[in-house]
Amino acid sequence: MNTWIKKAPVAVTVCDRDGKITEMNGKAAAAFAKYGGADLVGKSLFDCHNENSRGKLRKMFADKTPNVYTIEKRGVKKLIYQFPWEDENGFAGYVELSVELPAEMPNFVRE
Repeated sequence: MNTWIKKAPVAVTVCDRDGKITEMNGKAAAAFAKYGGADLVGKSLFDCHNENSRGKLRKMFADKTPNVYTIEKRGVKKLIYQFPWEDENGFAGYVELSVELPAEMPNFVRE
């Protein structure tokens, strides 16, 4: 993982085509500390989720489509952006970006 990604102010988690976590930056490791943090690298993404979420993951992996939503935990709103990535052999897994959003954020409409 590039140095700038390791220290980015957004959580970055990468998994392979089988759902095995291959990379996490510092922000992601901190966000998932109570579940093992950086020790999650090498573990299955499917083992880290409940059955409902595993069903969504299976569909994402089958369809190879992005999954984008917002969540709010303990007063902090986040944008979760999960997207498939490719290598020279095609579909290689997923990247998840978790971005903390300010309570008040401007929205610019540009046409």
